[in-house]
Amino acid sequence: MDIKDHIRTVPDFPKPGIQFYDIGTLLAHADAWQVAMGRLAKMVSHHRPDVLAGIEARGFLVAAPLALKLGCGFVMVRKQGKLPGRTIPHEYALEYGTDTIEIQDNAVEPGQKVVVLDDLLATGGTMAASIELFRKVGAEVVGTACLIELSFLGGRSKFDVPFECLISYDS
Repeated sequence: MDIKDHIRTVPDFPKPGIQFYDIGTLLAHADAWQVAMGRLAKMVSHHRPDVLAGIEARGFLVAAPLALKLGCGFVMVRKQGKLPGRTIPHEYALEYGTDTIEIQDNAVEPGQKVVVLDDLLATGGTMAASIELFRKVGAEVVGTACLIELSFLGGRSKFDVPFECLISYDS
């Protein structure tokens, strides 16, 4: 099955000139979603993770069901101020300014193996920041994965852990 057949392309969203790859159509197709999760499970399982981390918000849709399938824990990586209780923040540079992501305090134990997931890898800034955040708390980031990679943006060059994806767009 070609998973690309189940990804809708929306031109000029959220602003003119941006090509948006909508995974909503993949999620709505039970067989295609099952196949995608099976393929991701094969990619991620060889890392033997203890925890899968999903980047807000569509990364939750990928990481949570995959964690259930693999018998791993699941951790949310969210923008600052979105998680209850004590959190561990990590500020990172954007093209024009900074942003901050967080995980809940004690979400992972030092030494636990983490794979960070998102729906799509573009420039790689948030994925790289997530890797650094987990390292900050003593976790071992053993891999990263996404459903979709926009390879022409070179995001994977921003981190030093293995990266895998189901679909790649070259332009």
